[in-house]
Amino acid sequence: MNELHLETSPYLLQHANNPVHWKAWNENSLAKAKSANKLILISIGYSACHWCHVMEHESFENDEVAAVMNAHFINIKIDREERPDIDSVYMKAVQVMTGHGGWPMNVVALPDGRPIWGGTYFRKNDWINSLEKLQELYTQNPETILDYAEKLHEGLQSLSIVPINNAENHFDFEILETLLAKWQKSFDWEFGGMARAPKFMMPTNYEFLLRYGYQTNNKKLLEFVDLTLTKMAYGGLFDTINGGFSRYSVDMKWHVPHFEKMLYDNGQLVSLYVNAYKLSKNKLYKEVIEKTLNFVEKEWLTSEGSFYSALDADSLNPENHLEEGAFYVWTKKELETLLKEDFELFSIVFNINDFGFWEHNNYVLIQNQSLETIAKQQNIALETLEQKKKSWEKLLYTEREKRSKPRLDDKCLTSWNAIMLKGFVEAFKALGNRNYLEIGLQNAQFIVKNLWNAEGNLFRTYKNGKATINGYLEDYTHVIDAFITLYEATLDENWLQNAKQLTDYCFDFFYDDNAQFFSFTSKKDSELITPHFEVEDNVIPAANSVMSDNLFRLSIYFNNSYYETICQQMVQNIVPTIDYPSAYSNWLNVLLNFSEQNKELAICGTNALDYLEKINQNYLPNIIIAGATKETKLPFLENRFSEKETLFYLCQNKTCDIPSNDFIAISKQITNLL
Repeated sequence: MNELHLETSPYLLQHANNPVHWKAWNENSLAKAKSANKLILISIGYSACHWCHVMEHESFENDEVAAVMNAHFINIKIDREERPDIDSVYMKAVQVMTGHGGWPMNVVALPDGRPIWGGTYFRKNDWINSLEKLQELYTQNPETILDYAEKLHEGLQSLSIVPINNAENHFDFEILETLLAKWQKSFDWEFGGMARAPKFMMPTNYEFLLRYGYQTNNKKLLEFVDLTLTKMAYGGLFDTINGGFSRYSVDMKWHVPHFEKMLYDNGQLVSLYVNAYKLSKNKLYKEVIEKTLNFVEKEWLTSEGSFYSALDADSLNPENHLEEGAFYVWTKKELETLLKEDFELFSIVFNINDFGFWEHNNYVLIQNQSLETIAKQQNIALETLEQKKKSWEKLLYTEREKRSKPRLDDKCLTSWNAIMLKGFVEAFKALGNRNYLEIGLQNAQFIVKNLWNAEGNLFRTYKNGKATINGYLEDYTHVIDAFITLYEATLDENWLQNAKQLTDYCFDFFYDDNAQFFSFTSKKDSELITPHFEVEDNVIPAANSVMSDNLFRLSIYFNNSYYETICQQMVQNIVPTIDYPSAYSNWLNVLLNFSEQNKELAICGTNALDYLEKINQNYLPNIIIAGATKETKLPFLENRFSEKETLFYLCQNKTCDIPSNDFIAISKQITNLL
């Protein structure tokens, strides 16, 4: 065993028996590199990563490769999900050096940690040759390497700087039309999403496009979002048999996924489909929400109330070999045997034909027509076809459960848990299923009890009853967001107070007055080779954009002008730098908060919760909702409660209309604001 057997990360433990002398990233490992004057080989991946497993099998389990690595390098293996800070810094370096990035990510650095070379997946011989040449260069011509490292390091430091915009606060909303015109050139009007492969879901993009389409009454934009969500739900990307989305599809039609399922994807997609359902009442969206949450509850919810992180892409095939997607695919013969006389109709619905074929006689189930269309074509009742689809899925689920399941990543990550918690609570708001709220509350209480310590900081990970690794900004921002969402569903002000307490902690330990953004890592943690201010929205939105949105909402609840000022400054700094709107869509969502369409609604009275539940069923992205069922000291609601009647206060720019007790009138008003 190497030193990784001391770790708790499933990904690191997978490498504990490699002949490579792997170490974890810690002070001892870094000190050893300096004392031995050896290059550091940093290899970064995650447990559900297919190509990480391939490279491990081809290279890291190989004695010849291990001999080269052990002789010349201090070898450090990192789980990117545990250490997103390290991953982000070295990913920037790889992207600068090669023009692209991904996982596995492999970087060679000087003993002080500055990178000199890197890439992603390497075949065995290429890997050995590259390492031997690097070691030779380091030994025989170190000045060349040192010079390159210094120039690269300077470049990386400059990338972390966002120009400060000290102009008077004035948001130009016309920029949204300019950015959208550029963005639309990339839209795929056949299958939705962007016109390229591989295809990632990017939930934050569609949250913004849905909101902007709604607030500007842009029917074409709303059609595009509907097309995208429908095709995603139809595709093999979505597991129609047991719910849940895979990470991305390798093709243009959302068909063949990279089969790993990640908690953060599913949490965000539930929230997205909830909002789309609120606006459209599309039955397909409701089906996606319910199936996905059922999957999460069944496969990832723990007895303590936390959520596991992921399911692997690989599982054992009938020959007992690990194979990508083996758990999810079907042969035509299997389906004919299981479905009998229903096979022909099933094959029309799920394309057991050229459209649905993948490889090696395997099919990945995919729809390309609605059930309504198929029912008309086949001259059968829609209700009959819907029932058949349910029975087919139940039958295939039972059969599939006999197979070897994908490996589970059973660590708990704070930010991902918060994202999933928000998904459950948002689903409760839309659908009224109290089980969703109970699961959300259970998870929130788990976070408070196990991941938030007496000194005020959050931890990043939890496994085997122990919380480890000091939390990153990402953890705080998503927990704050989830707690605000809980307040919006329950009117329990404890969740708002918790959110505020965590926000104030972030100002103490993450905020940088000079940069005017929050650092990704706490001031309590050791510095990396370059500071990291996460501002670009990716599959998970940037921690700073999430914090900006949190500050906007909390500034209203607590009448906190400092929060509002910082939020405005962050948005003001970012907006002029935006070139590709898809990489800043959550910032654009925050920008919309400052439009004239944004208002606040306070519901005060003993029946406030009853009215809240009705209002929460509507899509109201431009309304911040608060309420109280008793007297409260919350600044936004203070002195507004009445025991005699429930009053509704519609407010904007710190000014409220005359309170009304007419729920029907206020409902019409807030849904017709646009």
